[in-house]
Amino acid sequence: QVQLVESGGGLVHSGGSLTLSCAASGLTLEHSAIGWFRQAPGKERKAVSCIGSSDGSTKYADSVKGRFTVSRDNAKNTVYLQMNSLKPEDMAVYYCAAYQWGICTVVADGQGGYTYAMDYWGKGTLVTVSS
Repeated sequence: QVQLVESGGGLVHSGGSLTLSCAASGLTLEHSAIGWFRQAPGKERKAVSCIGSSDGSTKYADSVKGRFTVSRDNAKNTVYLQMNSLKPEDMAVYYCAAYQWGICTVVADGQGGYTYAMDYWGKGTLVTVSS
């Protein structure tokens, strides 16, 4: 059974940093594309970042470019999301997800935007940013 577990969320002041981790069991993340998503209160879940397996390419939402960095540690079967210069609008529940195809595959989100195709999801970790 595949399980993804996020950790590292918490309370941080505006301008601060957090690093989220996504650890997997039952799945080798090295062979999967891993996405990070977030859902703010009262809003739809949105794609934040994705890292491919075959080429290691990374993708970011415009709102986090230059502030967030996604990386993977294959030896630990873990993917990270380093978040710097956090803003109050970054406050959300953050989810990691895995796509076995290995390539960050863009799909329509049904709301006029885009997201990434994913097979497995974690339960999320809460990031709170105080102003």
